[in-house]
Amino acid sequence: MMNISVEIAGLRVVRGGRTVLPGLDLVVPAGQVVGLLGPSGCGKTTLIRSIAGVQRLASGRVTVLGEPAGSPANRTRVGYVTQAASVYPDLTVAQNLAYFAALAGTGRAEAGRALEAVDLTGHRSSLAGALSGGQRTRVSLAAALLGDPRLLLLDEPTVGLDPVLRRDLWQLFGRLAAEGRTLLVSSHVMDEAARCDRVLLMREGRIVADDTPDGLRTRSGTQDLEQAFLTIAEQAATA
Repeated sequence: MMNISVEIAGLRVVRGGRTVLPGLDLVVPAGQVVGLLGPSGCGKTTLIRSIAGVQRLASGRVTVLGEPAGSPANRTRVGYVTQAASVYPDLTVAQNLAYFAALAGTGRAEAGRALEAVDLTGHRSSLAGALSGGQRTRVSLAAALLGDPRLLLLDEPTVGLDPVLRRDLWQLFGRLAAEGRTLLVSSHVMDEAARCDRVLLMREGRIVADDTPDGLRTRSGTQDLEQAFLTIAEQAATA
């Protein structure tokens, strides 16, 4: 289990009478940046919520760091960054981190280290509401880093960002993984798959591929990862 961060068996989720995840099996290895790639509406957020332990399951089992998803034992071991930046716009960056540190039961020093990790120490006195989208995402990520989590769940963290900010965030993800953390990063931008150690391609609630970027290229016979996804998705639909 030490080399596995997440293990899912038979995960089925029904929302609003519609089956979103029809019985998913999945293993997420530890210490890697794992991309969860697929079009909007394919079930990425539902899957991440299930791993975070905040989604009601119809059936199946989700084990996170050796514990059931949502277990109190994982409260500080799992960090979750939602699509919308979870910051208070009328507070400064430092005040936001101090508040979240109090909730996490950690000290001011750890809040400072989290700000250093996301390269925002120069903005500690800035109001969160005055920050750019990418900077607000970094504040949310800093909050998620409080407690030194082993697993980070990042739901579409680069959506709406320009290419430079996207690049900077992915570089940050790589540094966090190099420290031994596992990152599960969802995106619908297929070229971001190239920045991952491993890629999960999702379509209509199912994982249609689980491979390295190079493995996806080889399997599909193309160097273009977006075309690779289309090819693999078509193969899955006709299988």
